[in-house]
Amino acid sequence: MTSLASDALQSALAQVIDPELRRNVVELGMVDSVDVDGAHVAVTIRLTVPGCPLKSNIEAQVRMHVGAVPGVGSVSVGFTHMDEEQRAALRTRLHGARSEGERTIAVEENTRVIAVASGKGGVGKSSLTVNLALALRGRGLEVGVVDADIYGYSIPGMLGIQQRPVVVDKMIVPPVAHELKVMSIGFFLDTDGSVVWRGPMLHRALEQFLSDVYWGPLDYLLIDMPPGTGDVGLSLGQLLPRAEAVLVTTPQPAAGRVASRAAQMVEKLGQPLIGVIENMSGFACPCCGELLAPFGRGGGAVLAEQIGVPLLGEVPLDPALREGSDSGDPILISDPGAPSAVAITAIAQRIASTGPAPAGPVRISSPLAVLEGR
Repeated sequence: MTSLASDALQSALAQVIDPELRRNVVELGMVDSVDVDGAHVAVTIRLTVPGCPLKSNIEAQVRMHVGAVPGVGSVSVGFTHMDEEQRAALRTRLHGARSEGERTIAVEENTRVIAVASGKGGVGKSSLTVNLALALRGRGLEVGVVDADIYGYSIPGMLGIQQRPVVVDKMIVPPVAHELKVMSIGFFLDTDGSVVWRGPMLHRALEQFLSDVYWGPLDYLLIDMPPGTGDVGLSLGQLLPRAEAVLVTTPQPAAGRVASRAAQMVEKLGQPLIGVIENMSGFACPCCGELLAPFGRGGGAVLAEQIGVPLLGEVPLDPALREGSDSGDPILISDPGAPSAVAITAIAQRIASTGPAPAGPVRISSPLAVLEGR
């Protein structure tokens, strides 16, 4: 073939994107060889590690893009894998050169980091995190998710992720599901394994998620926080002081009172609180259309007014939202027109349209002020 055809093959391969690293295989140095024999093109791809779980995806892309080059009649794809020197070079290309033992936060400065927090468990915080991330991704944004609920990790199951992260020369490449990059302690444990850790170990795990993981250019990094006001929240405030927060509650007043304690922690960490999301709100009965509110009404609005932030939205109680989380098929993917999915999409749009929130105090009434009616 002519040199022009060779250039066309390189251009075609530059359209093949590694599903996890989210960059093209030419840029990543993954093209080992391209051999042309008449109208047949044989491409060998150099995988980051042997047995890469996504090589079938890469093979399909190579066949599609190279096969579309004028004059190409057939395409064969073979695989080899990088040696230690090549993996070290790839890590330096992606993560930059760092001295031995040096640890820096790998999240870029222009990435908007949002902690999804709650005062208590059982309010649907993780399901909201997953679907908010998908709604932001649906706007064409690059999004990552950290499952920082170390003891109650559930994000991998909600996204149907089976494979573990790939490690390239001590750099962790997070699995990708529905075009979201995801990191969770659940990837490193046996099935249904429990985590029995003290605070310093939790801090180190979160630090590793933020420093040793290759996140690449992200518009948003959503962090599913554990409920309450424990060690992980303090670590996040130390590691990512520019993080913002949203607070998830349910309609009943008791949940709002507990959620206000999480807001107090956000205030003490100096993180901007974007607003409140009320989950499990009232919904229209499918039989008669009557508005049902099994958990009460208005708790999210009351909490938002109390702490002086916007109510970002109310997500109706929806069995399909729960079912999608259990099956690994999130409702933003399976049924984006469902009432809960529409509400979550509107909340994501509201968050994206506001831009980063300025740091400032959160108005929390003191116990004395409450007793005195102030």
